[in-house]
Amino acid sequence: MSNIKLAVVGVGNCASALLQGIEYYQRKASVDSAGLLHRTIGGYGLADIQPVVAFDVDRRKVGRPLEEAIFAKPNCTTVFQPEIPRTGVTILMGPVLDGVADHLKNYPDDQAPRVADAEPVDVAAALRDSGANVLVCYLPVGSEDAVQHYARACLETGVAMVNCMPVFIASNPEWASQFRDRGVPVVGDDIKSQMGATISHRVLARLMGDRGVRLDRTYQLNTGGNTDFLNMLEQSRLRTKRISKTESVQSQLDVPLDPDNIHIGPSDYVPWQKDNKVCFIRMEWRGFGDVENNLELRLSVEDSPNSGGVAIDAIRCAKLALDRGIGGPLHEISSFAMKHPPRQLRDSEARDLLEKWIAEGAR
Repeated sequence: MSNIKLAVVGVGNCASALLQGIEYYQRKASVDSAGLLHRTIGGYGLADIQPVVAFDVDRRKVGRPLEEAIFAKPNCTTVFQPEIPRTGVTILMGPVLDGVADHLKNYPDDQAPRVADAEPVDVAAALRDSGANVLVCYLPVGSEDAVQHYARACLETGVAMVNCMPVFIASNPEWASQFRDRGVPVVGDDIKSQMGATISHRVLARLMGDRGVRLDRTYQLNTGGNTDFLNMLEQSRLRTKRISKTESVQSQLDVPLDPDNIHIGPSDYVPWQKDNKVCFIRMEWRGFGDVENNLELRLSVEDSPNSGGVAIDAIRCAKLALDRGIGGPLHEISSFAMKHPPRQLRDSEARDLLEKWIAEGAR
């Protein structure tokens, strides 16, 4: 069984949390694994995940060792594992395309990316040279052209793709067909956090249906201070993000809400929050006798580590699918791990199907 040779696209807060976590759990006793859903998947432990190539466009990261770049500005996530062994990976200049929003130049250097003065590499050639077999995509929201560029490189090289962004690849029938025809696994789209805003909202929405009450209207408002929230101040970049988060909650309702009665999405950028995300959820429903009730919830989470525990499973499932000769969208892990998968399921059902799929593919 070969190692998981990982390509990282976008060396931001999420990549930092993921790579810190890989090292952190290797040093942690197996009996104490809070935040880690699976110690192994199909025989793959965390020590089997080896970064071999990474792409970014920021001048403070391009040309630097990966283990240093994950702590470079504008990254601001919690550092819970400061000591990272040398990876031997130097950050390559990726194509900018639509990956950097114009409004970011109006913000300070410690909050926004600054494009390096370097020529972009040939992504497909870099993937081949590195021997990568799984690519995890952490590009900014709204980077449609850039995400598709990396998706084409995966198709060309046979590298499995884990698309953590709300650009629809696995859930787009045309892209899904291409991955299926090439025999290349893809997991997507738009990663859920372990205990974040959307998963909490989904579970509450499903609970109301299961308890026989009728949800009439709801909203989810999120604020944060990382680069993702700064990027999302540009409303034109939010189309697929709003679709992804809204459909994720709507999918749990027996009767979908009228669009005027559901609002889900990022609300504002608060610099001092850094990688902390604060979510406000309000749900109004009618119970027995059509009596009106409501719930208000405030959730505060460290955003990037919150997705790391899910991404680390998606990466290993992608490699397991390669081992088993499975191409196209991986429905079990996508339904469990992503907000906008090709097939929406109840979260409990998705978890059961994922466990069965992992067991079938165990080595």
